[in-house]
Amino acid sequence: MDLSRRTLIGSGIAAAGTLVLPAFAGPVRAGPRQGGSIRVAMQSSSTADTLDPAKGAMATDYVRHFCLYSGLTRMEADLRPRPFLAEALETADRITWHIALKRGVRFADGRELTSADVVHSLQRHLDPKLGSKVASIAKQFAEVRADGRHGVVIKLSGANADLPAILSQSHFLIVPAGEDKPSGNGCGPFLLADFRPGVRTVVTRNPEYWRNGEPYLDRIEIIAIPDEISRVNALLAGDVQLVIAVQPLSTRRIEQSSQHGILTTPSPLYTDLVMRQTQLPTGNPDFVAAVKHLIDRPLIKRALFRGYATIGNDQPIPPFHPYFNPAVPQTVLDLDRAKWHIARSGLKGVRLPIYCSPAAAGSVDMASVLQEYGAQAGLEFAVNRMPADGYWSTHWMKHPMSFGNTNPRPTADLVFSQFFRSDAEWNESGWKNPRFDELLTLARAEADEARRKELYGEMQQLVHDHCGVAIPVFINMLDGHDRRLKGMSAIPLGGLMGYRFAEYAWWDA
Repeated sequence: MDLSRRTLIGSGIAAAGTLVLPAFAGPVRAGPRQGGSIRVAMQSSSTADTLDPAKGAMATDYVRHFCLYSGLTRMEADLRPRPFLAEALETADRITWHIALKRGVRFADGRELTSADVVHSLQRHLDPKLGSKVASIAKQFAEVRADGRHGVVIKLSGANADLPAILSQSHFLIVPAGEDKPSGNGCGPFLLADFRPGVRTVVTRNPEYWRNGEPYLDRIEIIAIPDEISRVNALLAGDVQLVIAVQPLSTRRIEQSSQHGILTTPSPLYTDLVMRQTQLPTGNPDFVAAVKHLIDRPLIKRALFRGYATIGNDQPIPPFHPYFNPAVPQTVLDLDRAKWHIARSGLKGVRLPIYCSPAAAGSVDMASVLQEYGAQAGLEFAVNRMPADGYWSTHWMKHPMSFGNTNPRPTADLVFSQFFRSDAEWNESGWKNPRFDELLTLARAEADEARRKELYGEMQQLVHDHCGVAIPVFINMLDGHDRRLKGMSAIPLGGLMGYRFAEYAWWDA
């Protein structure tokens, strides 16, 4: 397989029907230098913090994993996948994919990366005992086998043009063959120096990293400060040099400091109200419809996020996405309509707790707004504010009504597969829709972009009309940083440059 002679054509389809991904040199940097140690404050951590990419469940995990491991592909700001540990990927039918690995890449323990490591890393997601967060996505891997020492063949159960984007996700980072419980021994830019779940992670520069000259920082300490005000205070006091998830109301404080700045990233990030379809009264369609008409979306954008947001419409694809369906009627605040649905459901006067937390950005204030409008329509909501620590494991999806927070995914297929497919691990509202599942499979295999957009459009309509999830707005990601920390730019896949700031950041002091 002489991949070096292929014509590189971006992420399009060649005349011969072969999809080939181009190499990417990385972002242009002005004068990066090596050295420096920083502390980074995340918004949450717990004793469930993990070194296993397959089990990553929160931003703290993703940052840690991207420090220690590398993936076959990666996404940049333009949201196009490029080869990374892979030298190239090619396919003629979007079902069978041939991957050529880079030579000479080594794990932290000095062992060379081979096809056996890739086969192990991908196949392990299929083991139900592992508890992989992307097990439902990995079910597409009908066969993963080695093709020599540095070649891998992936055969999918059905065509999926998004495989390169899927492989860029932190859950699919490559771990060594034979390690059932990954220990941080990866091919990433940093080495693990200290890991205490729920307390901190310390990584140091990997001098043998396979990308020459990178990384730049000598040491990164990752901690969690769940309270956002305390997180910003720590930044302004110089206790930390980088913080994730700054609230819009805190931006003025940071901007007033000549030593600190804000990195703003428009994104598909959203905080959603989850109404479990497997329980009552939230499983009642009229209750769900009533609640959606009790949400004042412009108020949430203006008052809660200071305009750092885009109005949502209970569909997980934002208006600036190429697959967005603008034909879905916008749901608006309508007390009369809400009262009609409440009367029809026979639930007038029902009292129900709403679980929220600072861990889900804006959820506490959203719950208060919903409580106010609910009282006007005949529903009594009790706002239960839970601490950020442990919220995701203890409360999210555990009650009839709670708030979630979904980080950006690079493709529509991924967000639909992980959060809305009937058997998805994170199917928040527990809804099951056979037509939606059928459309998801059809869209993966569709080569015609216009038809693919049509399929995704119907899926958005189904979610909007029937799913027990309300998405009021899409939230801009705001990170605060010490201005001496250079190399930072927006990648709309998550905070802190899609959780991969460690590859790019350098200290100018």
